[in-house]
Amino acid sequence: MLEDLIHEECGVFGIFGAKKAAELTYLGLYALQHRGQEGAGIVSSDGVKIYQHRGLGEVNEVFSRKEILNQLKGHIAIGHNRYSTTGASSLVNVQPLLITYRKGNLALAHNGNLTNSYSLRSFMEKNGSIFQTSSDSEIILHLVARSKKDTVKEMIQDALLKVKGAFSVVFNTGDSIVAARDPHGFRPLALGRLKNAWVVASETCAFDIIGARYQRDIQPGEIVVINQKGIKSYSPFKSVKHTFCIFEFIYFARPDSIIFNENVDKIRRRLGRQLAKEKPAQADIVISVPDSSNTATLGYSEESGIKYEMGLIRNHYIGRTFIEPEQKIRDLDARIKFNPVRGVLKDKRVVIVDDSIVRGTTSKKLIGMLRGAGAKEVHFRVSSPPILSPCFYGIDMPTKKELIASSKSVEQIRRYLNVDSLGYLSLPGMLSMHSLNGRDFCVACFSGKYPTRIEKNAGKYVLEKTYGQA
Repeated sequence: MLEDLIHEECGVFGIFGAKKAAELTYLGLYALQHRGQEGAGIVSSDGVKIYQHRGLGEVNEVFSRKEILNQLKGHIAIGHNRYSTTGASSLVNVQPLLITYRKGNLALAHNGNLTNSYSLRSFMEKNGSIFQTSSDSEIILHLVARSKKDTVKEMIQDALLKVKGAFSVVFNTGDSIVAARDPHGFRPLALGRLKNAWVVASETCAFDIIGARYQRDIQPGEIVVINQKGIKSYSPFKSVKHTFCIFEFIYFARPDSIIFNENVDKIRRRLGRQLAKEKPAQADIVISVPDSSNTATLGYSEESGIKYEMGLIRNHYIGRTFIEPEQKIRDLDARIKFNPVRGVLKDKRVVIVDDSIVRGTTSKKLIGMLRGAGAKEVHFRVSSPPILSPCFYGIDMPTKKELIASSKSVEQIRRYLNVDSLGYLSLPGMLSMHSLNGRDFCVACFSGKYPTRIEKNAGKYVLEKTYGQA
């Protein structure tokens, strides 16, 4: 894996009222695979008994045999794809997390990151709580189990009112599904319908694969309960300013999804067009860094009139390699994943479009590959502003000191990358691409201004427990 990438968060899926709910959940997780490749799991229920299977790896690896899905019985199921934003990459942290408590069984699938996890966990441990994982998601289950409320819905509500930060969550209570989204709405969560069944998922591409219809988004601060009586909505949270994650449009979500009431493909094309207006270049061809920047590159090509070409080919089947850097193969990680098309690049003035620059190391390797393939000029364009600060809301991002733009100017980055010119999309230009005109988006990674209070020790507990004293 390239060490310079911003890693996906997680994907959640839930369905109530469908035969073979686990099989549909498997397909939904397959569509959400881009949101996490470290682990996957499904917890199903027939209204009486609860069944689970979790494992490390991609969905097709975890559910590699038909018998596994056949054992996950029932008309209710939730699923999760994991990329660890907090907690170590181990089986114990793979979700959905399942507990037994005074009301029976409860399973949770969580996308997001809690910003008060350190204080909550420290308090509960001092008062006798025993944690089995290093994931902040387990904190939510402990809060549910500790609640003195009477009903499961009230206990979940009571727990969610105590946590801060980003959470799009789906619970399997054994006889119902409960879905909720934090009042800021950081991470997406959509509601769909499949005949008489209700479906929830991180992205609508998970509906498409099973033939479900998108109904609407789960609203920020909304809790939805789905059971045999139907669907009910509750809004127990205090109203706050919405701060949707802009990076969902820039990088994370699939282009064929609808998130935050917008088509991802359309937003990315607008980003590319705006980038071409703000940062034009004299060039023969424009190429993308596949796959996340493909759509923005099309927009850049359309606006600029520069011909779009396939200058880099991505290998989608890299898996894991046992060849280590000491094998002396230059830029091994980049070469495993990408290969330049020499016939396209030779003697050409090239614009290369990417969605972001993180540390800059991978970008530098790619530029070297383009020059080695004969590119006469290389002009780098980025369809987002410089990343200045880390994310605390569910994106696994390097620390501030590791982000190249936090300590280097655009000109210094240009020289480091060895490109003829470098241009980023402006912050106002990026925010103007949405129908909300940027009013409801979190841009903390670009501005350094966080929309919520961040605990001083945010993330510290997990680092200490997993890797030793941070």
